[in-house]
Amino acid sequence: MTDRADLLPVNVITGFLGSGKTTLLQRLLTAPEFSDAAVLINEFGEVGLDHHLLRRLDDNVVLMQSGCLCCTIRGDLSAAMRDLYERRERGDVPPFRRLVVETTGLADPTPILSTVMSDPILRHHFRLGTVVTTVDAVNGALHLARQPESVKQAAVADRLVVTKTDLAEPSAVASLCARLRALNPSAPPVDSANAMPDPALLLAQDTYDPAAKSQEVRRWFAAHEHGGAHEEHAHHPHEPSRHDAAISSFCLLFDRPLDWTAFGIWLSMLLHAHGEDVLRVKGLLNVIGAETPVVVHGVQHIVHPPTHLDAWPDEDRRSRLVFIVRGLPRERIERSLAAFNALANRSTVAAHAP
Repeated sequence: MTDRADLLPVNVITGFLGSGKTTLLQRLLTAPEFSDAAVLINEFGEVGLDHHLLRRLDDNVVLMQSGCLCCTIRGDLSAAMRDLYERRERGDVPPFRRLVVETTGLADPTPILSTVMSDPILRHHFRLGTVVTTVDAVNGALHLARQPESVKQAAVADRLVVTKTDLAEPSAVASLCARLRALNPSAPPVDSANAMPDPALLLAQDTYDPAAKSQEVRRWFAAHEHGGAHEEHAHHPHEPSRHDAAISSFCLLFDRPLDWTAFGIWLSMLLHAHGEDVLRVKGLLNVIGAETPVVVHGVQHIVHPPTHLDAWPDEDRRSRLVFIVRGLPRERIERSLAAFNALANRSTVAAHAP
């Protein structure tokens, strides 16, 4: 079976209309880090590539001066990805090692994530990398308040890039960043006004990147590092952050190791019943019988294959689960997982009874 670290990562750049994702992409395309990347975009004209073109390979593929390969999406995304991979294998295009997909401004990014993770052909060649979301400092607060797509784009992000901060009042920028941190604590906002964000930070670090996966997991939970625990119960030292009275983010922690089978059944049932409302779940789990932690990561109905870290990122051995949900009470999730854990523990005791 292919090691997922060897699959081609697919990075998704999303953001609401006018949020600056196209400008960010245009700047990234000149970076050396993109020399071994391919980019799928809707229209070349939208990113103003003409002065960067080195040569046109065919009607919808050009090779950039940086070495990056840029393609238009014509029709279905999965078909475009398969066609691009087949060209790579035949040697018709340079052997890119990363694919970047730019969404349209009104798009819900989760169908793209689902395509990458669920297509039976694509998942043998590609894996999901980071999701980068641009948020406009001038209009971002309004979009978050009025546009559900904007909230979802921010909630599923691994990286949040705040644009146009030089055009907004400092107080408005601070307020927007605070709101984004509350909505998605594991993706701290990055200001892009004065300098381009580090391309490696945006695109080349995720939980399947051997050089950075431990660092990435530490980033997930940095905003939730708070004091003591309650034996065998999840705990929450601070109230969840709420948005439009429906979106909440919170972290659950468990002191004792979890039964992997029980957890897997519980998560599958949760996502089957409420997948549309579980915008994001990220976990670092202390699993019974495992020496190192297991990382789980899901978006709505979609769950990444679990991966093991080589070592714990710190001295804390508690299981940690971060949720971003819509309209699901924290206590309901907490109680259901506790019930599964209790059932698993009783089963374990019964199995070892004389």
